[in-house]
Amino acid sequence: MQWRNTNTMNVNSRTSCQSLFKQLGILLLQSQYIYYLMSFVSTNRKLFLNNADIHNIPTRSQKDLHLPIANLCVFQKGVYFSGIKIYNNLPKGIKQISNNTLKFKKAEK
Repeated sequence: MQWRNTNTMNVNSRTSCQSLFKQLGILLLQSQYIYYLMSFVSTNRKLFLNNADIHNIPTRSQKDLHLPIANLCVFQKGVYFSGIKIYNNLPKGIKQISNNTLKFKKAEK
């Protein structure tokens, strides 16, 4: 089988793909992982507790998701734990619309 050059963007083969992906509207692999992880969290909110559900002390982070204590690295690298950590670092405006899955997904991109 012979290799055909299908360079439709007319760029050098050493050009970084990040700017090309932005032009084409394609998310990078890391961004796709975060996007689908946040989609999982927003559609399965009933699986997660807020900090306000754990204690009644009014704090700045009472609306954040409760991060459970995890001793195992396997659990810390899993979907549940990673999803909570990333969700808690989202901007406040995006967290407020997390109940509406369609708006949340659009704001995430």
